[in-house]
Amino acid sequence: MSQASGGDAGRDAANPAPRDRVLTIPNALSVLRLLLVPVFLWLLLVVHANAWAVALLMFSGFSDWADGKIARLVDNQSSRLGELLDPLVDRIYMVTVPIALAAHGSVPWWVVLTLIGRDAVLAATLPLLRPRGLTALPVTYLGKAATFALMSGFPLVLLGQPVGPDPALWSRVVLAIGWAFLIWGLALYLWSAVLYLIQFAMVLRRMPRVHSGG
Repeated sequence: MSQASGGDAGRDAANPAPRDRVLTIPNALSVLRLLLVPVFLWLLLVVHANAWAVALLMFSGFSDWADGKIARLVDNQSSRLGELLDPLVDRIYMVTVPIALAAHGSVPWWVVLTLIGRDAVLAATLPLLRPRGLTALPVTYLGKAATFALMSGFPLVLLGQPVGPDPALWSRVVLAIGWAFLIWGLALYLWSAVLYLIQFAMVLRRMPRVHSGG
């Protein structure tokens, strides 16, 4: 009996519970996306390699989609770490990319201020959620759609930046499509914030504070 128990313990140590896993494909993709942030800044603002910066953003967007699919569809690939890491990396991109593009001159600063102001308002709700036993409210599909639209629009706007006094037709078309994504994404991003604040108000009314023992 003791030998069997020891064997089970050894297998448990070698194969941790799926939700506690760290070494998963989605987590690796999230870490890779995080490491690519300074590379993107270097490509865009230091060496001015716009095409490579666009390619990196497109890869980051694809990997963001892929890690979510893998986590949902493949056994033992979802984890608590992934649930924290993926939205954290998304937030870093949602702050870093617009600021970098504004510094580059590709988007106006009002876009950056709108995005950061929205996130700052939502972040201000967190201290009122924690006493009720919540760290945050669930991410909605509308918010994910807004993030997708924005992260699709930014590389297209960068790719469509005019070169010379008479830009090519393709660049003007790409720029127009990019701005369509950005405007739609901004509208969804602000609307998702309104829905979040409605949920927040309902939580404040209906959930009492959690009093810790002692």
